[in-house]
Amino acid sequence: MAGNPPIVVHRISPSGGRRVTVRGRIMGLAHSDEEVLELVRSSGETGTVVLEDPTWVEWTGGRPHQYEPLELLP
Repeated sequence: MAGNPPIVVHRISPSGGRRVTVRGRIMGLAHSDEEVLELVRSSGETGTVVLEDPTWVEWTGGRPHQYEPLELLP
């Protein structure tokens, strides 16, 4: 799995939340780590997934575990 993790947590959407894909399949929009894990379970993925493990999860377009959009300065 090195270099190609099965779970991708994509960039934060403008309204908040992050799209989650598992093995290339869009599972939904997560607003928390718990929701990411729920989406992973609903995909049928088995085993223990550790969100900090880069062999399992790739966080793109923002810091891991952040789900709210950053406020823009005026």
